[in-house]
Amino acid sequence: MWSDLERAMMQRALAEAKRGYPSPNPHVGAVIVHGGKIISVGHHERAGEAHAEVDAIRNAAASVEGATLFVTLEPCNHRGRTGPCTEAILDAGLARVVIGCLDPAPHVAGAVDRLRSAGVKVDVGLMERECSQLVADFTKHIRTGLPFVTLKAAVTLDGKIATRSGDSKWITGEEARTEAHRMRDQSDAILVGVGTVLSDDPKLTVRRVEGRDPIRVVLDADLRTPPGAAVLEPGQGSNAGVVVFHAADADPPPPKHFSAQGVELVPVSRNERGVNLQEVLQALGERGLVRLLVEGGAQVHGSFLDLGLADRAAIFVAPRIVGDASALSFAAGSGAASIEAAWRLVHTEFRALGPDWLISGDFERMQ
Repeated sequence: MWSDLERAMMQRALAEAKRGYPSPNPHVGAVIVHGGKIISVGHHERAGEAHAEVDAIRNAAASVEGATLFVTLEPCNHRGRTGPCTEAILDAGLARVVIGCLDPAPHVAGAVDRLRSAGVKVDVGLMERECSQLVADFTKHIRTGLPFVTLKAAVTLDGKIATRSGDSKWITGEEARTEAHRMRDQSDAILVGVGTVLSDDPKLTVRRVEGRDPIRVVLDADLRTPPGAAVLEPGQGSNAGVVVFHAADADPPPPKHFSAQGVELVPVSRNERGVNLQEVLQALGERGLVRLLVEGGAQVHGSFLDLGLADRAAIFVAPRIVGDASALSFAAGSGAASIEAAWRLVHTEFRALGPDWLISGDFERMQ
């Protein structure tokens, strides 16, 4: 049975974990406690930089010998771009390690045995569900090679993403739009369909928070994206390129149509939905992309739902009502035949953002 103090320490570690952008590595947070008080915290900021455990040890103002380490994910026990965290823990003289969940990566196995054999007390499973959720994207990529797919949209109370005329600026307020840009910063790639490009001309960049632009992905079976589209403009950061997935049998574009720097054309097979989404995900996974944010439009969201390719939904809900049956809804796929068959979210979270709400959760049939 875990104590309230132990739960509070792991909760702090979970919050700390969300501060970094370590892709393709998982989010990890750590808290060092001595005498019931926090003496240091740490997180994994970027791939290739110090892991959370090492970051916490380094951040301590004094020796951590005899203290307890709370960490959301099993420490690594191998040498990669950084050294084994197990050795750093032993060198620091930590007396106890409390682990939220075990690492799904096979090459990490052995950390618990290594620490216990050296005399460190190790406990596993504190807030295991929450810690596993934190690394669900990493787990999926390790086990399937595919990115973790989050469907994101801003809707009115009656589920509309735009009016009949296509007007959608702005459904939500300032706080919600800032959070949406924070989601982009935490993603490896953002995906939209060509319909969204033609109707909204989005940049798909990170603007409201300090960050870097993820890869921008466009599903465009017949290469209808215009050469002056905002999405084709150069972004910020090393991963700010553009990938356009098109049908292999599409007519080739005019010379220099997609000549903007960083634009890559990738052919995939055609189907009744336009392009084969499974092939798209496989191609993105092979590029090492772990977190994919799908921003629409309605047909794209519907296709991901119909094919069972969505892992999570993040829906911003504004206190507005369009009241028009012909206005665009969040998802326009084949849909569920009954309420019982409708897609259900589990592990749901509700967060107020000014006048709006962010409702997020994992798709039940993906568990």
